[in-house]
Amino acid sequence: MMFKKVLIVDDHDDINNGVLNALHDFEIKNIHKAQYCDDAFLKIRKADLDNENFDLIITDLSFKKDYRECKIESGEGLIAIIKEEYPKIPIIVYSMDNRLQKVRSLITKYQIEAYVCKDRNGSAELSQAIKSVFEKKQFLSPQVSNALSPKTDLEIEEYDIELIKQLANGLSQDEISGLFKSNNTTPNSLSSIEKRLNRLRIQFKANNAIHLVAIVKDLGLI
Repeated sequence: MMFKKVLIVDDHDDINNGVLNALHDFEIKNIHKAQYCDDAFLKIRKADLDNENFDLIITDLSFKKDYRECKIESGEGLIAIIKEEYPKIPIIVYSMDNRLQKVRSLITKYQIEAYVCKDRNGSAELSQAIKSVFEKKQFLSPQVSNALSPKTDLEIEEYDIELIKQLANGLSQDEISGLFKSNNTTPNSLSSIEKRLNRLRIQFKANNAIHLVAIVKDLGLI
């Protein structure tokens, strides 16, 4: 027997149709959809109260903001709540975000069961993920499959990623300081940015800033 009751959480109808096709290939008929994370969690909670729980969640990570105020604004926020309150429900992330750091974070923090990248092979990989998760096996799309590799086992924060991204965009440390100040990103002083970059260069064994950017790109962290 395959999964019986599945919830798709995505705000793009065309993506939803692709997910539906993958589920229909497994003859899964009890499929529910939500375009807002708040609505998704309400459906999950009601299903639990009715003793008719979902046995698989497929969710995106990013959701466009509109007129509606939402308590849960992202797929990651939804995942955190589901894994806290309903840890037995397996989750497949289906996202355009292919950063290894993001994938590793979701796996280590929330123990998600699968991560599938939305690209030209996304539908085929989603089908593989559904089958793997049903068989109690973890699945990662090939382009993020080394997210847990020892070579990428380097602690790096979102701040560091943004800092290196701006270096890659050609900004000087002084310009990055000005940008961070305008965005209220902290720390943003020139000295703190210099110290952070020095630490990152040591951590990644980089000879200079250009070498640091190249290493981090090769690891798929930006």
